Amino acid sequence: MLKKTEIASMPSDLIGSSPVRPDGVPKVTGMAQYGADYSLPGMLWAKILRSPHAHARIKSIDTSRARALKGVKAVMTGHDLPEQPFAYHGPERVQINFWHMTRNVMAREKALFAGHPVAAVAATTQAIAQEALELIDVQYEVLPHVIDVDEAMRDDAPVLFDDLFTRGIEPAPSKASNIARRSELAVGDIAAGFEQADEIVEMSFKTAPVHQGYIEPHAALARYGSDGQCEVWSSSQGHFFVRAYTAALVGLKQNDVVVHPAEIGGGFGGKTVVYLEPVALMLSRMSGYPVKVVMTREEVLIATGPTSGSSMRVKLGVTREGKIVAAEGEFKFQAGAFPGSPMLNGMMCALSVYEVPNARLVGYDVVSNRPKAVAYRAPGSPIAAFAVESVVDELARRLQIDPIELRLKNAVQAGSPTIWGPKHAHDGFRETLLALQQHPDYHKPLGPNQGRGLASGFWFNGGGESSATIHVSEDGSIALATGSMDVGGSRASMAMMAAETLGVPYESVRSTVADTASIGYNHVTGGSRVTYATGMAVIQACEKIIEDMRARAAMIWDVDPEAVVWEQGAARLADASAGAQEPLSLKDIAAKRAVTGGPIVAEIAVNAGGQAPGFTSQFCDVEVDPETGAVKILRFVAAQDVGRAIHRRYVEGQIEGGVVQGIGWALNETYVYNDRGQLENAGFLDYRVPVASDLPMIEALIVEVPNPNHPFGVKGAGEVNIVPVMAAVGNAIRGAAGVRMTELPMSPPAVLAALDEQAVHA
Repeated sequence: MLKKTEIASMPSDLIGSSPVRPDGVPKVTGMAQYGADYSLPGMLWAKILRSPHAHARIKSIDTSRARALKGVKAVMTGHDLPEQPFAYHGPERVQINFWHMTRNVMAREKALFAGHPVAAVAATTQAIAQEALELIDVQYEVLPHVIDVDEAMRDDAPVLFDDLFTRGIEPAPSKASNIARRSELAVGDIAAGFEQADEIVEMSFKTAPVHQGYIEPHAALARYGSDGQCEVWSSSQGHFFVRAYTAALVGLKQNDVVVHPAEIGGGFGGKTVVYLEPVALMLSRMSGYPVKVVMTREEVLIATGPTSGSSMRVKLGVTREGKIVAAEGEFKFQAGAFPGSPMLNGMMCALSVYEVPNARLVGYDVVSNRPKAVAYRAPGSPIAAFAVESVVDELARRLQIDPIELRLKNAVQAGSPTIWGPKHAHDGFRETLLALQQHPDYHKPLGPNQGRGLASGFWFNGGGESSATIHVSEDGSIALATGSMDVGGSRASMAMMAAETLGVPYESVRSTVADTASIGYNHVTGGSRVTYATGMAVIQACEKIIEDMRARAAMIWDVDPEAVVWEQGAARLADASAGAQEPLSLKDIAAKRAVTGGPIVAEIAVNAGGQAPGFTSQFCDVEVDPETGAVKILRFVAAQDVGRAIHRRYVEGQIEGGVVQGIGWALNETYVYNDRGQLENAGFLDYRVPVASDLPMIEALIVEVPNPNHPFGVKGAGEVNIVPVMAAVGNAIRGAAGVRMTELPMSPPAVLAALDEQAVHA
């Protein structure tokens, strides 16, 4: 059961309402086309052979028997993909390396995790393709493997790459290790800071890797044309990055590849990489036929990105009055088989809701024999928040200060410094705390074995490159196209902002996502950037249309364009006394487009800055069964500053969804590996995501502190909601059972073990 409460709602004819979503009917009727729904005449089916070993040198691959099987049209290995230069690209916290990427798509020298692709087959049927896989002979030299991040950092750990030398250390080490990078952030003097502290709490934490848990498996269909022109259909969070990565890995120019966006059955950051598209396109190139490949659920879990697991240590010092004066932290993040964990994100977000004058954080990006970690909803921030917010809660208990009051004493606001350099430019955090403080449920008494936990969170939110095109038809209807994948309802929000700007009904705007050849570049749908950045492009395109409408109306009236204004979806004379002209609606002007200048079209490309971060504070009540260790969440209240809600129900859904995923991360979800490094719970029966019966009352408090850099005050709303959930649950368990859980998941066996240990030491 879900309940919604709205705070600081701002009136608008359309903005802030919840109209029918454009994709609703196709999805509920089954007409929407997802990645696996596409097909082409003559299409082949592909299957991928995966390593059974967690770490093994590939001595040889014999594909001759598979190639000889009737119905097999192509067989490929990693050596069929062109070699990539070893180089890191992009800003430090989100770097990519195509040398790593091509080996993640298909192993070469080594298989680095159980499930790592080593070969692929395209055949006329799925059955033949599967049979062909069994005919491929791979000779392995099995090597020792390492799964846990602390064990991977040991001097005697099995090393994944003989030439991996830790970046971020001067002088550079001469011995290879699994530590890909060391990063440090510091401000002030932590020794002096801890000297000022009256209370100091230091604790260590571990979190498990968890999967994004999207319903739709990865799927791709590719056609390599005889003229070298290629097409790809796939489900992703950004078809422009699919074009860029696939073209690079196959060895093509980007303009030789057109990527068509499919509907997406969930992503949460997990569909911001390529797994299948380069394989399907290369097999199509080799065979001359279109090729389709669809992962099974087992393949999704054994071979696609979970978020990182971690091992952390956090130490905070506070005065008797409740002022945090010093912080120290160590953050070891699992990167999986290739470097690139969100360790730096975690460090940057860890203290970002608090003013801490003296701090030093050190992080490590560590490879291990498991699938490469990829983004998962505010990547890095939820992991760091579990540690920091647990320690803050323990400080509040020692000082006997209400946890909201302690946070208010240290809360950042516009002008507060950050540990990574720039000052906060936006408010919103204090407002989320006050929203909870004023909530009646926060003051309700609790029963036996019940506890209340509170935590807060931060996420940067994104801006960046987006494009939008608007075409006004002669009947006055609007065709709106962007290149941002609709993951969380952006087609609706784009149509709403366009309709509001133009002053036309929402129903007159058709909002679509165009392919890579039909619209300008749009960055990935991730980082909570689309409503802000792509929305800016849409609004500016509408403003360009309005200028065109004013000029055309002036032509019709034979007046100066400056004498025309646009109000309520119509052109009007600025000075009503200057003439008796009736207003010209958008439809009136569009009907005369052929004699006023031709097609009415506007295209805008932006590189949007000025985005505002996301802040949230949450509390939950739990009941712990002392006999079994089972945790029942009784209620959950999440207050989030969203800037301004465009489509209110979508925003509520984002908050509720983030909370649900955080509950799964907190209580149930984990990967279970056997002693051979193979995943043993590769399915939703054994990998335990929350179901409806697991969930409490979730109340979404929409707090609106508008972003002045956006015409409608937008701040990204899709990610920060997951950040504090695990800490809030852990803090509530502490209140209910008196035990501090420092490892995830806080499953019944783990909680029961903590209770038993507490009883022994009582």
